[in-house]
Amino acid sequence: MAKIKITQTKSRINCPAVQKRTLDALGLKKMNHSVVKEATPSILGMVQTVHHLVTVTEA
Repeated sequence: MAKIKITQTKSRINCPAVQKRTLDALGLKKMNHSVVKEATPSILGMVQTVHHLVTVTEA
């Protein structure tokens, strides 16, 4: 399966609690923090939920 690199580029301040929990589930703790995950449908769905806070690149 393909790997993607997810980087948090915007702050989680003033975001709804659901989006904060999604960032936590992805493993993103602070701004400019990156994680590498497999591009499964569940991960892609979580990324879609917080697409305005993160950038996604191929890893």
